[in-house]
Amino acid sequence: MRVFLVGASGAIGTRLVPQLIERGHEVIGSFKSAGGAERVRALGAKPVPLDLLDANAVRKAVLDAAPDAIIHQATALAGVRFGRSLDRTFGPTNRLRTEGTDALLAAARDAGVHRFVAQSFASYRYAPVGGPVKTEDDPLDPSPPAMARETNAAMRHLDQVVTEAGGTALRYGGFYGAADDGLVKPVRKRYLPIIGEGSGISSFIHLDDAAAATVLALEHDLSGLYNIVDDEPAPAREWLPVLASALGAKPPRRIPEWLAGLIAGKGAVMMSVGSRGADNTKAKRELGLTLRYPSWREGFAAVYGRPETLRSDRADVAD
Repeated sequence: MRVFLVGASGAIGTRLVPQLIERGHEVIGSFKSAGGAERVRALGAKPVPLDLLDANAVRKAVLDAAPDAIIHQATALAGVRFGRSLDRTFGPTNRLRTEGTDALLAAARDAGVHRFVAQSFASYRYAPVGGPVKTEDDPLDPSPPAMARETNAAMRHLDQVVTEAGGTALRYGGFYGAADDGLVKPVRKRYLPIIGEGSGISSFIHLDDAAAATVLALEHDLSGLYNIVDDEPAPAREWLPVLASALGAKPPRRIPEWLAGLIAGKGAVMMSVGSRGADNTKAKRELGLTLRYPSWREGFAAVYGRPETLRSDRADVAD
């Protein structure tokens, strides 16, 4: 299959290109940042520069590529700093998930491309009511905190337009496994505390497993939403100390909710303590999802427990 992969030089794209090629697919990979062409070419794909917010350029790139399928993995999260407003942090990515997705779908229609797989997100989105783990049929939070309303709306938009067009929206768990993983530095410096009772539930997915699931979604060509997460949704009081231990860091601090609200904002605390995990049963049943790391427990140990990883990350912190 000839695949047009948008965001081929990103964290998941660089894992996805080799897996697609190994499965016999031909990959045309888009990039935007400097050095992207070399990274994409080195992975074995044909590099194509693309600004996803330029609808005319998107249409031309898709028509020129003449693909059998499109995979949308574009984000603008490299090097971002997370602050009190999630919408400010995710602003550029929100545009890629709304305007960019719309442009890609329009180009796909013009090119007669029916297979379409897009990156969505599972964590912090499900309504904070009922049980701790949610399926794709469970309702999303109808009233997210003010600091995350635009971000939630952008993901809801992507989910809706992609599935209405007959495509597949993959709600990934929290990614880990990258060399510049955003969790490493704050956990090492004890900037990421357990808030209150640490009851908020998180679902994780290793980047290699996320890429493998994406290939499965492409090849199955099923329309709908799929939670792409590991088998063990867990509260922060369980997974955060394990991550700290794997990194050789001190145990995370514990702070009350009122203090966390003063530091990070009430919205961040609401999302943290009320978050629900995601269930992967549908992806296993319909896509044949299998996991190299069925639990973050073994994944954290394998990724962050390697001596070479610990050395490089510590040098990073020293810089």
